[in-house]
Amino acid sequence: MAALEDEDRLRYAWQLDIAGFGEAGQLRLLQATVLITRAGGVGGCVAYQLAAAGVGRLRLAHGGPLRLDDLNRQLLMSQAGIGRPRVELAAERLHALNPHVRIEPIAANASPENVAQLLDGVDLVVSCAPLFAERLALNQEAVRRGIPLIDCAMYELEFQMLTVLPRRSACLACLYPEEPPAWRRRFPVFGAVAGTVGCLGAMEAIKLLAGLGEPLMNRLLLGDLRDMSFRRVGVERRPDCAVCGAAV
Repeated sequence: MAALEDEDRLRYAWQLDIAGFGEAGQLRLLQATVLITRAGGVGGCVAYQLAAAGVGRLRLAHGGPLRLDDLNRQLLMSQAGIGRPRVELAAERLHALNPHVRIEPIAANASPENVAQLLDGVDLVVSCAPLFAERLALNQEAVRRGIPLIDCAMYELEFQMLTVLPRRSACLACLYPEEPPAWRRRFPVFGAVAGTVGCLGAMEAIKLLAGLGEPLMNRLLLGDLRDMSFRRVGVERRPDCAVCGAAV
């Protein structure tokens, strides 16, 4: 695609006027492929915002059927879908929002066994997995391939986000050399907190894809919505990191 179609100019008219973005930025979004794993509370919000913004292809990786207790945060779902695969429900909702975005649903969570396949042909990864094993596997494969990754996580009323630019920044393994013990999939969560970090992750993805603004590299963004406090903490690339260190 060398230029925007008239329908694109109308659909994305409000964002085309953003300074430093314009038609060139929109074209970059339309030509991009993004992997989002998973597509629940955090990832579903990421996927919704990227589909609305016009990212050309979204690959969604999320295993398992929808349950009633998912509905306090997974806004791509509805009660009528209980029992159906969540990734299919997400794909249907995103297609209804923007039928021009190509949605590739994969009914599996990321794992060391499938990350290579999941990352084939993608320009960017947004990791929204609740388990450290998934997050660290995605980070390792993204760094190995030189694919930018945005890691989004939350717990209760707190969230954190880290952008990994391979060979230019610290990676998730610099922050967590080993998987923290006793971490459970089920944890306290409000949908509004998941949505907050999901929107931030989507905006960071748009920035990276369109070449807009400054990436959140070598800085961990932390937020605590109990008192609406936000801060950025420096993260140094560790020379001895098993994933991105000097000896790798």
